Amino acid sequence: MEEIKVELTKNPKEKPSTEKLPFGKFFSDHMFLMNYEEGKGWINPRIVPYGPFTLEPSCMVFHYAQEIFEGLKAYRRADGSVWLFRPDENFKRMNNSAERMCIPKIDVDFCVSALKKLVEIEKDWVPAAPATSLYVRPFIIATDNCVGVHASKTYIFCIILSPSGSYYPEGLDPVKIAIEDEDVRAVRGGTGFTKCGGNYAGSIRAGERAAKQGYSQVLWLDGVHRKYIEEVGSMNIMFKIDGKVVTPMLQGSVLPGITRKSILEVAGDWGFPVEERLISVDEVLETAENGRMEEMWGTGTAAVVSPVGQIEYKGKSLKVGNGGIGELTQKLYDELTGIQWGTRPDPRGWTVKVC
Repeated sequence: MEEIKVELTKNPKEKPSTEKLPFGKFFSDHMFLMNYEEGKGWINPRIVPYGPFTLEPSCMVFHYAQEIFEGLKAYRRADGSVWLFRPDENFKRMNNSAERMCIPKIDVDFCVSALKKLVEIEKDWVPAAPATSLYVRPFIIATDNCVGVHASKTYIFCIILSPSGSYYPEGLDPVKIAIEDEDVRAVRGGTGFTKCGGNYAGSIRAGERAAKQGYSQVLWLDGVHRKYIEEVGSMNIMFKIDGKVVTPMLQGSVLPGITRKSILEVAGDWGFPVEERLISVDEVLETAENGRMEEMWGTGTAAVVSPVGQIEYKGKSLKVGNGGIGELTQKLYDELTGIQWGTRPDPRGWTVKVC
């Protein structure tokens, strides 16, 4: 791979206040770019000032949504150093998405190095306030100028950075979620396991309906039987039932979350029985009602861990546990964020120092 060229901005932006910092609204001074051309591969890696792309109206990404993305974070620790959390896993997952979407794969090690270089240049954009971080958004878009359904022969790979606070305004307060019984998010054989924009676009309608009723997220059922729990709009979902950590199995319609994977490893190391299996909506309702469901939480890069205090399905509302943050949920949140911010040991070598 070519050496990464660097062009620094001559007009640095004013950095936002870290007090009540929103999620994903501000962006740093620079971005990483490289291009793909058939026959040449990925070429011209560079770090340049953040700015707009010039794309023709016939650009294929606008018409056929051939694109993928990822999400991870950089964390500033108490000593001022900056670290990433399992960045190789994100770029490996990006390659899984790329294969499904007929997009050329990237070199994982090179992309981790490129990200580290970009974050080091932008180190002053990594916030230090509690519960803040630098959100990292890598993405690839198809750029052929052609109105015809086929794989593009050219692409842009880009990484942008956004200093951010909590994903949910509630922070770690328990959220209310609605189980969706009309729309579906994905089916096996489709793109549910990828991180592509179409998955999220198709989820917006149900999310808007839920928001109008006061719910933070939608919990999706499988697209065939409309019976089995899959995931929340922006997170994987987990339950503590009869002392076991239970989560939907990966069957091609659920995103294989990096946080999901990390939490299952941590919980297993702590001695909790872990089950990845089919979980019906009837089981969820029954165990919530009779108290066997002790806790419920979402997992994802943006929120890390988000406790669920209430669920609704077809007009029936049920409290989960005591409606507060469960003991294990809190413990998992503390452990993962402790590893990320360096206040707890990292025995598995998940964190990567940038500078």
